[in-house]
Amino acid sequence: MKKKLQQPNENIRMQLLVLVVGLLLLFAKFLAYYLTNSNAILTDALESIINVVAGGFSLYSLVLSARPKDLNHPYGHGKIEFVAATLEGSLILVAGGAIILKSFYNLFEPQVISRLDAGMYLIAVSGVINFIVGYITERRGNSANSMVLVAGGKHLKTDAYSTAGILIGLLLLYLTGQVWLDSVVAILFGAFICYTGYRILRASLAGIMDEADYELLQRIVRVLNDNRRENWIDIHNLRVIKYGNTLHIDCHLTVPWYLTVLEAHEEVEAVGALVREQIDPDIELFIHTDPCIEVSCPICTKADCKVRRAPPRKRVEWDLDKVIADKKHGI
Repeated sequence: MKKKLQQPNENIRMQLLVLVVGLLLLFAKFLAYYLTNSNAILTDALESIINVVAGGFSLYSLVLSARPKDLNHPYGHGKIEFVAATLEGSLILVAGGAIILKSFYNLFEPQVISRLDAGMYLIAVSGVINFIVGYITERRGNSANSMVLVAGGKHLKTDAYSTAGILIGLLLLYLTGQVWLDSVVAILFGAFICYTGYRILRASLAGIMDEADYELLQRIVRVLNDNRRENWIDIHNLRVIKYGNTLHIDCHLTVPWYLTVLEAHEEVEAVGALVREQIDPDIELFIHTDPCIEVSCPICTKADCKVRRAPPRKRVEWDLDKVIADKKHGI
């Protein structure tokens, strides 16, 4: 319980660090643009505005999602994280489009570039800092199951990659003096920024729509299949819903029909303990027990069943298709 209470606060502190770093880098990049008048550097600077705006909203979403469940929000407030990630992806798309339009204009109306060396130094330092902070943030987000931190970390790392590419273009501009290279580099990385925004937006909308996470489902099915007990005749109608950093799983567990309520409850608890131990200690499970029926007998491996109506023929290995279907297993 202590870990669960501490985790949201750690996420908030991590996002606060991201926001402070973003503000400092925003100043550095606009200083570089002021010194150079470079479209490519403006690309980086505009994306930093998005970092700060999205970072502020993400911080608010983490504070809100950390609130305990209440009567109006029985599953908690975690869905706000998907809204934050949606906003971030949308803003990135807008920034990328604006960069492309301005750079196309400057291909035909070039502007004077100056003090490129100083601007390159500032951008290089900011790129290194972005990558380090992004790596730490994404790693923290993965360990805490926080989509906001994962999206923010990926965004910062992508910003660092685009900065590296921009620096290459600026170096070519510095060596050749061809001003048009500045706009071409900005267009290329404006398109890359748009793609990044699309990916973040796609993932966040999938979360809002409760799209199935097949990778997570396969992990859960593998754990259940490798550790199944003889009273677990089958598991079906398995579903996973994500609310912020909390996962909710519901499924149907088929057990021998003659088990008492207490015995069936013990089997449910065993499933929950296994999933929490192997997947995530904070997972919430809602498991419905089904009684076995005659078609279950051929796949049932219970050795001491005294009411069996058919001999066991084979053990059905659980896979994703079988377990997510709303149907008892049989031969």
